Amino acid sequence: MKRLLTKTNYGGNPKRVGVLGGLAVYQRRVLRNCRVIGAVGAAVGMLGAALVLGQEPPAAQPSAPPSGPGAASTQTVTPYQPKFPGDPARSESEAQALGYMRVVLRAEREYKKKHDKYTDSLEGLAGTGSFTKRMAHTTDRGDYTASYRTHKDGFVFTMTPKQMDTEHRSFYAEDDYVIHGDDQKAADLNSPKLK
Repeated sequence: MKRLLTKTNYGGNPKRVGVLGGLAVYQRRVLRNCRVIGAVGAAVGMLGAALVLGQEPPAAQPSAPPSGPGAASTQTVTPYQPKFPGDPARSESEAQALGYMRVVLRAEREYKKKHDKYTDSLEGLAGTGSFTKRMAHTTDRGDYTASYRTHKDGFVFTMTPKQMDTEHRSFYAEDDYVIHGDDQKAADLNSPKLK
């Protein structure tokens, strides 16, 4: 009986003595948990495969449109969806350019109120209103290039498209904060005002 109490644990199993004994128990628990996790993962995988196989087959993809000088264009261009009532933009590119212009003009107005003068550059305007340093970092604005210059008592801010057409007009604004647009030439003070 004495031998039974010293060489076995309470369940009659041999005692594990030292670090290796505890490690073996830990390893068995980890292996058991891994088996359970593996079984659950396999079940989830089979369920996912069953769901995928149960779906309808995807619709046939249209073949690539013919290319070349005599090929007709089969792509349909979705019309521009205005972002707000009275949106003067004619395309996504114009909407982005006009949005950038509005942010710059609002920041310039705020800067003028604070400092009683206009800023010398877009970099000097960074941090005013919602105009960030990142916005001032480059004048390349997608399909447009921004230009800002000051003169004696004001500034001129333009957005020039890389390719001008009816959906990529040029824009112009100065210290009166009114945006002018033109699709025939570089916009200026005499170009039509945008609503």
